[in-house]
Amino acid sequence: MSEISLSSLITTLVLLIFLSAFFSAAETAMMRLNRYRLRHLVQAKHRAAMLASQLLERPDRLIGIILLGNNFVNILASSITTLIALRYFGENWIAAAAGILTFVILIFAELTPKTMAALHPERIAFPAAFVIRPLLVLCYPLVWVINAIANNLLRVVGVSPRESAIQQLSSDELRTVVDEAGALIPRKHQKMLLNILDLEKVTIEDIMIPRNEIFGIDLDDTPEEIVTQLHNCQYTRLPLYRDDDIDQIIGILHIRNVLPLIAEEEFSKEQLASIAREPYFVPEGTPLNTQLLNFQRQRRRVGLVVDEYGDIEGLITLEDLLEEIVGEFTTDISATIKDVIPQEDGTFLVDGSTNIRAVNRTLQWHLPTAGPKTLNGLITDYLETIPAPATSLRIADYTIEILQVTDNAVKTARITPPADSGKVSPDYSA
Repeated sequence: MSEISLSSLITTLVLLIFLSAFFSAAETAMMRLNRYRLRHLVQAKHRAAMLASQLLERPDRLIGIILLGNNFVNILASSITTLIALRYFGENWIAAAAGILTFVILIFAELTPKTMAALHPERIAFPAAFVIRPLLVLCYPLVWVINAIANNLLRVVGVSPRESAIQQLSSDELRTVVDEAGALIPRKHQKMLLNILDLEKVTIEDIMIPRNEIFGIDLDDTPEEIVTQLHNCQYTRLPLYRDDDIDQIIGILHIRNVLPLIAEEEFSKEQLASIAREPYFVPEGTPLNTQLLNFQRQRRRVGLVVDEYGDIEGLITLEDLLEEIVGEFTTDISATIKDVIPQEDGTFLVDGSTNIRAVNRTLQWHLPTAGPKTLNGLITDYLETIPAPATSLRIADYTIEILQVTDNAVKTARITPPADSGKVSPDYSA
């Protein structure tokens, strides 16, 4: 009779340890669930995910029922262990039995199940949700009393139990999530996502075409000169202005609308002005993400950048903006940046007016972009003077040699990239 009683007690004790392991694993798994994947599964009508999401809406109740069950089975297991020690081994074994039980619970009911739950939370949490939900309903009065006491204590220290368990991600945190996605997201897609996040940190001055490089049509030119310019033009949209001054802008010409006019024998400047679309002006300092939406809202592809005084500083196109996300639309360096000429010795001849961001993006360089936008501006800002030819300097591990200075500006420079940057291997996939 005593053997049956002992085996029954041991069986009960093993069952309690198993239940303790279940509650421990369920607690860790529920708290370790990826909230954003959980939202996705809920939208996909995943039944277990929907149940787990409902439980996580009130983490105080979820933790309350889990701890209530865990403590109940642990206390009951301790009582049974003490009973077994007293009945079959004597009082001297009570302390030893308690130590053994503590070790068993620590290994088999705490460490092992919690580690498994932390590594595979969905495998544990989703099945556990079907057990915890009925238990919560069954023990709700007791859980309510426990939560009421605990929540009042939390309010004393300024914590609301109804605070959302799902925290919002900042752009920097989202960047980390994308970086750590690994093989889940193709590398080129990762780079595009990161570039989209960076749009808010970049303004239109960083990528605009400077005023002195804007190509347009001057109505004061002869009709023959205008026709020649239109025939040789590589752009689809051109500013139309007067008096050789871009500030005297009339509108934006679309080559598609101009070609039928220049095909006629009689071609007048008045006709040209009549088909020009009203110019679209963009204030300097506008973030790229805002300008992208403005282009979409205004149904525009070209904007003229103006300063606080209304003077035109440059030109921004939708193509330039999109290249900040997807990268250059060509794999030919000379076509991408016409003022960058690779040399056989691994150096590059770069025009002083070249945009630094364009060079960095195309050649995978890391020249500073926080200040000046062009190479000439970077050099003069660093030296705080206009350099003489043959001057050499080092900026961010890039050796720069001034080759030509014209009109108080660096015309041409030779750049030697760091040795660890290797050969030119631009990444055009993103």
